[in-house]
Amino acid sequence: MRGDLTDAEWKIIEGLLPSERGRCARPAKSNRLFLNGMLYVIRTGCPWRNEFCLCSVS
Repeated sequence: MRGDLTDAEWKIIEGLLPSERGRCARPAKSNRLFLNGMLYVIRTGCPWRNEFCLCSVS
């Protein structure tokens, strides 16, 4: 998707994020997908409650 992290950007950020496994705060899916969603909300001003619809479409 336009505006998502590139592979080079993700390689830099990936090691700074907590592990996806063993967390009970949210399901272990993909930190990259989650971060791209957060950046989308910040970039567009889209309310967070509307983000679920965008991420659930595969």
